[in-house]
Amino acid sequence: MRITTASTADTDAVADLWVELADDQRRYGSHLLGAPNRPAIREAILQRIVTDDLLVARLNGTIVGFVMFTMEGGRYEQDVRTGLVENLYVRAESRRDGVGSALLDGAERRLAEAGATAIAIEAMADNEAAREFYARHGYGPHRVELEKSMESDTS
Repeated sequence: MRITTASTADTDAVADLWVELADDQRRYGSHLLGAPNRPAIREAILQRIVTDDLLVARLNGTIVGFVMFTMEGGRYEQDVRTGLVENLYVRAESRRDGVGSALLDGAERRLAEAGATAIAIEAMADNEAAREFYARHGYGPHRVELEKSMESDTS
């Protein structure tokens, strides 16, 4: 397995994996739709390739995972420079082989080189395996997002 910077030739393969990610996360309560968002994510992937903010994991020449990352930008001054790890995904058949750890490590190194003093990542609240994976890598809760359905009979 090799972790490399993505190239434009990888765009469609990564977009396909992102659709798998979005579809998979629906079982944990994600509102993102996979296929309908493919054109938008394809554009985001191209932007990340240009800025070198996308790594892919290759196994025998086939992309089996990816991670997108960036430095947080905002209008408020903070006492940390936060790097954001976004969209870390490994195909099911390649999980538990160190692929996710290698991708996360690569993103963390790149973000540290860019000046990050803290790194943030999100996981669906019901995705226990993802939360355990991140905890094993030193991540803990910082903020909690709460959501209420407006279709609820308690509103």
